[in-house]
Amino acid sequence: MSPVADRYAGGLRGAPVTSLWRRHAWVAYLAVLLGVLGHASSEFVAVVSRVAGPELSVWRFTLGSAGLIVLSLLFADSRDLLAPLRAHGPRLVGLSLLGITTGYLMFHWSLDFATVPQVATTVTTIPIFVALANLWINRQPISGGRWLSGIAAVIGAALLLTDGYLARLAGDVNNLFGVLLAVGCAATVAAFMVWVRPLIAEYGALRITAITLALGSVGLWLVVGISWDVWVNPATLFERPAQQVGALITIALWNTTITQFLWIGGLAAVPDITRGSYLFFLKPVIAVGLTLMFLGQSVTLMQWAAITVICGAVLVEMNWDRLTNRRT
Repeated sequence: MSPVADRYAGGLRGAPVTSLWRRHAWVAYLAVLLGVLGHASSEFVAVVSRVAGPELSVWRFTLGSAGLIVLSLLFADSRDLLAPLRAHGPRLVGLSLLGITTGYLMFHWSLDFATVPQVATTVTTIPIFVALANLWINRQPISGGRWLSGIAAVIGAALLLTDGYLARLAGDVNNLFGVLLAVGCAATVAAFMVWVRPLIAEYGALRITAITLALGSVGLWLVVGISWDVWVNPATLFERPAQQVGALITIALWNTTITQFLWIGGLAAVPDITRGSYLFFLKPVIAVGLTLMFLGQSVTLMQWAAITVICGAVLVEMNWDRLTNRRT
């Protein structure tokens, strides 16, 4: 690992895998991959819940952030949740409103207008926005290999999730509004991940993730309550139908508490945040795997071709330096 990577990984205090992340970059990449697995199933769990998008976003992050706070309190190095707030309170509030309140409100709201394939395909562009945000914020250049692999992966994702018919992404006015919400989600979450990385390096992934999700959930509760007149009361969770209870708990604990920690913490620990975020292109591939395992649906030849394009793009990007060095 480079000195910069080691500094970021070393800042991941309060997590049981800290020493592994500090010594082995592949463990950090594995954490990111597991985080992608959680992200890949979130759209499906959201649809199964049959809860309207704005309200679902409140349930998800109210319960999910509570889980992260409990997890943070279990480890001595992450129990002081007030220290980051005292030192960087306004900054943390701003980042939480950007990445959690705004980003994930748009994500869940988009599912009320666009289809799961449309949202999943659009959100898969997050790594492109991470690269652009990293260029703008940290002046880190984007290599030709990253542009090529990124474009190939986005095309492959579109082919995979639409079964080769890109026209399906157009849809009607409502679909367009949903896709635009998903684009907004991708852009805001990417900027959040780049801006929050130094704070994670200083205080650890677990603490900062718990704080930002908790602050963001308060913002979501207020925005949804004021805008939609839906004031979520967590105490009424078990008064809902059993299917909704199961879906809400799943999206809160698995898709939020565990997934967000692995995804944000893993990206903070990898030597190259842009390269690590490219694993997100595997999201639609994982979605197809879930379809095969749980829905019993077949995969077409075009879908298998798209999987090959996506996996190939990620593989080439992760080995780009080695490949170009051999050629020179």
